[in-house]
Amino acid sequence: MEQSVDRWLRHAQAQAQQPPLRPRQCLGIGGHVVGTVEQEFIQCLGADVLQANGLALNWSHGLWQVQGEGDATGCLNRLAQAMRAAGHCGAWRNEQLAVCNAQGRRIATIERGAVRPLGIATQAVHLVGAVADGRIWVQQRADDKPTNPGKWDTLMGGMVSAEDTLAQAVERETWEEAGLRVGDLQDMRHGGHVDFARPSQEAEGQGYMRERIDWYAVTVPQGLRPDNQDGEVQGFELLERREVVQWLLEDRFTPEASLVLAAYFGWQ
Repeated sequence: MEQSVDRWLRHAQAQAQQPPLRPRQCLGIGGHVVGTVEQEFIQCLGADVLQANGLALNWSHGLWQVQGEGDATGCLNRLAQAMRAAGHCGAWRNEQLAVCNAQGRRIATIERGAVRPLGIATQAVHLVGAVADGRIWVQQRADDKPTNPGKWDTLMGGMVSAEDTLAQAVERETWEEAGLRVGDLQDMRHGGHVDFARPSQEAEGQGYMRERIDWYAVTVPQGLRPDNQDGEVQGFELLERREVVQWLLEDRFTPEASLVLAAYFGWQ
């Protein structure tokens, strides 16, 4: 079993860090580099669609510069609208995510559906919930989720919106996905983080995922059971650790949950 886990972990870690399928060029706005795009993506988007949204993408100083009237947030969200009109956007969520420069300073926000095609870095949170005897709560994603439908996940996993701190994201997502109040849980700790950089299927395979996932662990008191509130989870299971390990080896979990659970188990 130990050799199987080692092989699985090496493979999972390699899958989490993959180069782009095709060359990508830097994307900038207001003098800041904020993401990357494929040359073909720029061509498919088209100058006419950009112009209809009061924008231009110009090649300057080794990167594509987003140019248009208004602040960076306004321009980037008009770019997202242009991408949506051209059919080169991810699932539209009406949710704003932070856009940071190379130094990690937030300079704007953008619609969530645009981040992968534009190679914009994102942040997410996961929560590993165990009961006193060591069994672990896991959730099964709804079959209509745009990514990893039907796969198994940690008790909670969600994006950090532009309006959230990490703590607020954990609290909000824990209620929406699991119907649990953070204040009712015990022994919460920040376990660490895992990083992803890998190709994404969004925008017809022209996306690139760059994401930091901060994960937390809690004890779920006896008598509390998760109950999904937002329709994005189809069920929960309480598994023995050995069952979780077996499901990991069988590739039943999302890539993100897999590495979070590996970190929770202390696998290196």
